[in-house]
Amino acid sequence: MMLLSIREWYMDRKKLINQSIDYIMKHLDENLSLDTVAAHFFISKYHFSRIFKEETGESVYAFIKRCKIDQSAIDMKLNPAKAITDIGLDYGYSASNYSSVFRQHHDTPPSMFRQSIPTRSMSLPFSSERIVHFKTAEEYTAQIEVQKQEDLFVLYERFIGTYADLEKNWYQFLDKYKDFLNEKTLLVERFFNDPAITSPLQCICDICMTVEPDCGLSNVMRISGGQWIVYHFDGKIKDIFETLEGIFSVWFPQSGYKMTRRYGLNIYRRFDRDNHSVIMDLYIPIS
Repeated sequence: MMLLSIREWYMDRKKLINQSIDYIMKHLDENLSLDTVAAHFFISKYHFSRIFKEETGESVYAFIKRCKIDQSAIDMKLNPAKAITDIGLDYGYSASNYSSVFRQHHDTPPSMFRQSIPTRSMSLPFSSERIVHFKTAEEYTAQIEVQKQEDLFVLYERFIGTYADLEKNWYQFLDKYKDFLNEKTLLVERFFNDPAITSPLQCICDICMTVEPDCGLSNVMRISGGQWIVYHFDGKIKDIFETLEGIFSVWFPQSGYKMTRRYGLNIYRRFDRDNHSVIMDLYIPIS
């Protein structure tokens, strides 16, 4: 009985931190603080501050500040015509303050960062000796369509760390929850960060599988549906990053679409462990 109580306490703690991260990511363009986030969850800010740091390795303040700056960098990549000052204002920064905070975090001013965004090739952030080359916008377009996706009810575990560990994490997740797999199960990844921007050890990813709402587990959530652009990928797991990066760096800025949420999805259609290959669809929420 004591073991069950400890497990329930641990799961409640994880759920609180996961929900607080979701809340922060959704409201990055607002005036967030330790006080506002703790108040939203009706919890002591001192208690919340302690467990947030223990679970994420960052203070609430540092996490909010980093996510604002990293997301603003993504906005620069996706919206090359938008003024840098306007992007800073979106996240609550004056022009001078934004430039200073951005430089402190990325060791370069935002204007230089924008100029350095790769559009043809780049080295992998978690394997710098490997150079990847992007396709043209026209080649990406040939594999992209616009679809509507229904809500997904999923069982999930959240990982904060390098995306290079995703394959290993997936295998552990599938072995752990194999009893919930059936022929209708969808395997879903929800990613919040661009590892070309965010420090590799601080990238957030949810590994998910669709389940019935009455599955009896507490680590579940609903991913809202909507309109998405969908890119069809069939290849090696090691090539997923360059595909995603090419779409976000080359195709999306020219597409005329606007990304409506601060995450994307990968929905896997086939998983070949032996050959380290997958068939999957990349979903980007749009308006």
